[in-house]
Amino acid sequence: MRAPVSWLREYAAIAEDVTGRAIGDALIRAGLEVESVEPATEVSGPLVVGRVLDLVEEPQKNGKVIRWCQVDVGPEHNAGQQARGIVCGAHNFAVGDLVVVALPGTTLPGGFQIAARKTYGHISDGMICAADEIGTGTDHSGIIVLPATVNGQALEPGMDAVGVLGLDDEVLDIAVTPDLGYCLSVRGLARETAQAFGVSFTDPAGQQTAAPVAQGHPVRLQTPACPLFVAVTVTGIDPDRTSPIWLQNRLRMAGMRPISLPVDITNYVMLETGQPIHGYDADRLSGPIVVRQAEPGERLITLDDVERELHPDDIVIVDDSGVIGLAGVMGGATTELADQTKRMVIEAAWFDPVLVGRTARRHRLGSEASKRFERGADPAAAYAAAHRVAALLVDLA
Repeated sequence: MRAPVSWLREYAAIAEDVTGRAIGDALIRAGLEVESVEPATEVSGPLVVGRVLDLVEEPQKNGKVIRWCQVDVGPEHNAGQQARGIVCGAHNFAVGDLVVVALPGTTLPGGFQIAARKTYGHISDGMICAADEIGTGTDHSGIIVLPATVNGQALEPGMDAVGVLGLDDEVLDIAVTPDLGYCLSVRGLARETAQAFGVSFTDPAGQQTAAPVAQGHPVRLQTPACPLFVAVTVTGIDPDRTSPIWLQNRLRMAGMRPISLPVDITNYVMLETGQPIHGYDADRLSGPIVVRQAEPGERLITLDDVERELHPDDIVIVDDSGVIGLAGVMGGATTELADQTKRMVIEAAWFDPVLVGRTARRHRLGSEASKRFERGADPAAAYAAAHRVAALLVDLA
């Protein structure tokens, strides 16, 4: 489990002068296996926010088209001019966009040093960065385009991009043993941290359970292996919304790849609370959601595009169309969240740990969800986790 220190601080009232190393040492004394405490980024030197003032596309003899850009990086970094000239090969940005600029003197991950260099007939006075170049992801399809505001603060040229991207952080990397499954969550680690330092703990899954309501998507439980299933429906999702930078970076620091806003929110809440979440495209569901044991001859194409023959010990999710999910392990392809999803049914359930573990091993399909279920997810967190997902969808989507 990888946990950013800033995330732990949201729920454990640790003093600001307590370092990640001190937190790691305290958790070791509490019995956890802290393998490392790392900075969120290996970047050193001036990484700043820039605004593209002008760009000229220049075809090259090798068939490439480069962009000769004029980028405002703030009065203190513009070297006495209005802007710096930078060569860029990406094409996913426009004049007026805010970008991340590594100025000469910056060292990027892998020891790559930025200097003013002559290339394509210009002196490129810095580099406009993609996510993989600053170590926040693997995407090299285009450069990072920043929003106008981050955490309510308007971005301006010259601002420290490390702080803007939330990379001024430390990350704890913890090997969680099977008997400490609750530590596969920020919730569990924050509680241990609060106890270790004798400070207050705020439970992110402390919301009271309400009585069931009949207006939601119908659910029928037909196996004792699933005694609890929370289903919350959210409508009016804007499919064009993307995950904000803070959400993407927390997922990356925790070792997960951002995918899309609805999927990112479900993964974020799983990491936060320890409760695995599954999202269904409500418009792709047919009839009630039913939880039962698999029947002989049933098959399922899981989200990894593999068709699987099911076993009677497998807990499955079905609707009127047939099997749509391998409970506690992985969803099915027919009802997965899509690029145009506008209505979503959120699932937060409790499944028998032994059966989930056997299913994951039988199908050789270990997942982040099964890892938590087979170690004993907290059933008291399900209601709060489902509504946490719904609240983030309302706020962000």
